[in-house]
Amino acid sequence: MGDGIEVLLTNDDGIDTGGIRAVYDGLVEVADVTVVAPAEDQSATGRSLSHEVDVFEHELGYAVDGTPADCVVAALAELDPDPDLVVAGCNRGANLGEYVLGRSGTISAAVEAAFFDVPAIAASMYIPIDRGPVHEADLRLEEYAEATRVTRFLAENALEAGVFEHAGYLNVNVPIADAEPAPIEITRPSKRYEMDAEREGETIHLSDRIWDSMDPEVIPDPAGTDRRAVAEGRISISPLAAPHSTNDHESLESLVEAYAERWESTRTERAD
Repeated sequence: MGDGIEVLLTNDDGIDTGGIRAVYDGLVEVADVTVVAPAEDQSATGRSLSHEVDVFEHELGYAVDGTPADCVVAALAELDPDPDLVVAGCNRGANLGEYVLGRSGTISAAVEAAFFDVPAIAASMYIPIDRGPVHEADLRLEEYAEATRVTRFLAENALEAGVFEHAGYLNVNVPIADAEPAPIEITRPSKRYEMDAEREGETIHLSDRIWDSMDPEVIPDPAGTDRRAVAEGRISISPLAAPHSTNDHESLESLVEAYAERWESTRTERAD
């Protein structure tokens, strides 16, 4: 094991999947790593929490019969309370765009850590549609090399560089490893949303059509977004905050004032 920083490693695909093993093997070269991850696949569970979870010893650390958020809470409150950094991933499949921030178990683990004031990195790997359904993709450990390389680099350097003085967590998306390291782009989450539904008798089929348009020649997401960067073969790093900050909104302030005036007027009329 490394003798550097303390890292808590988790994921949402399950503790026995290749993505977490690949990142673990990379991180132990530079950090002391404790794994606390779901015993089974918990993809797309968001920040769902359980009232109680069973925990089992595992060769990598601890397997938890619960969600990624369960794992982070159990780890930071009990099993491994003082890590310098939480890493979630590497997820099999990309986590791109604003609409996944509350849906992805991988990102939700990072958000949960941020609420504990522990910096976090969520790492995911984009699998092109021609590889078939993400959950069925047959991936080799070496295909996670890009994800391992950039995650290890960030774990080694981001804390000292002051990155987390301005970000609660980093959402990192990488392409499948190629012969040469991919360039990195600092991005913002895409705002594009293309969920759809179609009724067939008593059944409604839900579909996410956003993955149908990842061709870099025609992708509609603008420059600077995470989705365009990944589609064009770059590593996307989005520095994000948790909890999400609110924006000043003068029109809402005016509406609140109007509400108060209306009920003050009503009270005056009743008194008369």
